[in-house]
Amino acid sequence: MSNPLVDGLNIPELKRRVLITLGLLFVYRLGCHIPTPGVDGVAMGNLVHSASQSGGVLGFMDLFSGGALAQFSVFALGIMPYISTSIVLQLLTEVWPYLKQLSKEGDAGRRKITQYTRYGTVALATVHGIGMTNILRSLDSTHQIIRNPSFGWMVTTVLVLTTGTLFVMWLGEQITEFGIGNGMSLLIFAGIVARLPTEFHAMYLAWDSGNVSAFGLVGFLILLLALIGLTIVSQTAMRKIPVQYAQRQMGRRLMGGGTTVLPLKIDYSGVIAVIFASSLLVFPTQLLAFLKHGAVDQNSAWFLWLERAEGWMGHGQPLYILMDVALILFFCYFYTALVFNPDDVAENMKKYGGFIPGLRPGKSTAEYIGKILDRVTLWGSLMIIVIAVVPDTLAHSMSIGWYFGGTTMLIVVGVALDTMRQIESHLLMRHYEGFMKDVKLKGRFG
Repeated sequence: MSNPLVDGLNIPELKRRVLITLGLLFVYRLGCHIPTPGVDGVAMGNLVHSASQSGGVLGFMDLFSGGALAQFSVFALGIMPYISTSIVLQLLTEVWPYLKQLSKEGDAGRRKITQYTRYGTVALATVHGIGMTNILRSLDSTHQIIRNPSFGWMVTTVLVLTTGTLFVMWLGEQITEFGIGNGMSLLIFAGIVARLPTEFHAMYLAWDSGNVSAFGLVGFLILLLALIGLTIVSQTAMRKIPVQYAQRQMGRRLMGGGTTVLPLKIDYSGVIAVIFASSLLVFPTQLLAFLKHGAVDQNSAWFLWLERAEGWMGHGQPLYILMDVALILFFCYFYTALVFNPDDVAENMKKYGGFIPGLRPGKSTAEYIGKILDRVTLWGSLMIIVIAVVPDTLAHSMSIGWYFGGTTMLIVVGVALDTMRQIESHLLMRHYEGFMKDVKLKGRFG
């Protein structure tokens, strides 16, 4: 049985793309270890580690930054500001006529939207950087994180963090254009995979300290393996609708005819829905932490309410789970509506003489496809919710570590499958080009 990755290394173009991807990922991982000036990395690491154990926002942000936040490196904000800006613009595209018109103008419109996304990333990264530095300054009296917490340090740090986010965004765009796979997803993938040895060690320490039994740990790992299988099913399963094509008269010849299928994926969003939901959930928790640490009187009713709200939004808490489920469900349907339009599909089928047996071409076909799509998307989103929520909740209740849960597993498996599909498509294109060259040579000399 052939291996797409091994076969791809024999093709110069694909080999070049793979090497570019690996090189840019190496640059990203290298930047995650370059410290921001004026910050005690050891004290920051201890703070993030304690936040990870309690399910705090800093631990969650460190997960998606690939450990860069724990070291407070120049990439500490990671790619999250870019993802959050992309979410906002995609939502605005559906309600703002100007952006909707731009999205229909082809490459020129997409370049304009990309430019707006970059501007928004700069603004959001600056806001995140200001919030992060204010939180660190408020924590400095107890954790001794900042060597010189002056206004000049704050301005320099915000500038460094914003520039680091823009560089990470540029790396992701270069991977998407010149490498293999979706660059932004691969950057998150690389950060999570780089953390795996540390998290396995943390799980061992949880068992060694007696926080979790060996039976509970083995059961949790078996559950993860089962959910990995469910993840693969959710990313590859589809509902096939039979389509009949009538024969058409082309001059003296009859063309077309036959039966085929219209495949409907049960989850068109892939890992996008999970990443989007996780990104949006960071904002309220970060805002609550910022307001809490900025409160003057720690005995006031306002401070006590913020402390309770921060606890409600902790990872694995009922309110957090409820919001996570609602956001995943919304983005599964939202992204499906973006990439698949039943009216367009029905119109194209009608144009080429296709029809679903028992249905009239046109509106009836579009309504039928839309009904089936809504049904399979519901089942697909429920599978994603189970994969994302169950292991996170179980890990939190067992004190194994919430970071080792379904969200990370969905991202790792989903990005790996998507990258392998892109490699296979390059291989198929290469084989098709070789086949066409053989046909042309035989036609010329045969």
